[in-house]
Amino acid sequence: MSQQSVERVPKQMQAKFEEIVSLTDTFCQKHLNEEYAQLCRKLAAALSRKRPSPLAKGKVNTWACGIVHALGMVNFLFDPSQTPHMSASEIYQQFGVSQSTGSAKSKQVRDAMDMYQMDPKWCVPSNIDKNPLAWMVSINGLIVDVRNAPREFQQEAFRQGLIPYLPEDEQK
Repeated sequence: MSQQSVERVPKQMQAKFEEIVSLTDTFCQKHLNEEYAQLCRKLAAALSRKRPSPLAKGKVNTWACGIVHALGMVNFLFDPSQTPHMSASEIYQQFGVSQSTGSAKSKQVRDAMDMYQMDPKWCVPSNIDKNPLAWMVSINGLIVDVRNAPREFQQEAFRQGLIPYLPEDEQK
């Protein structure tokens, strides 16, 4: 999917989207990395396209905080063993929101997008290889890691959009 199609938003949400993305881009540039910035843009665009868009109401800094926090929860950003890593309270502080407001907005974002920890749809690309959920598929009712399956199963899983890439192709 191209960057442009990921960030396509309705005209009535364009200004709000750009304000939120301006905040998340700046935050990610200072404290995280480009992978998080891209995911924040993708998530803000997805929320903008929801009908009705939850972004239509509320402050942009609160939404920006909720988006970063939600992605942080999915990607274990709060775990000191991860790189980058940052505490939730640091995120709230950087966006100027309280802990209760930031965590509530994060929950609203996660609920709206059906996000969960290790969600392959919202995993930072550099961690997709380490995310077991990105590679689990059901073959004849048995859940298997498709990386260990025959090539034809891998190709079919990729064709159906069940895995992010063909394992042997990425390693080359």
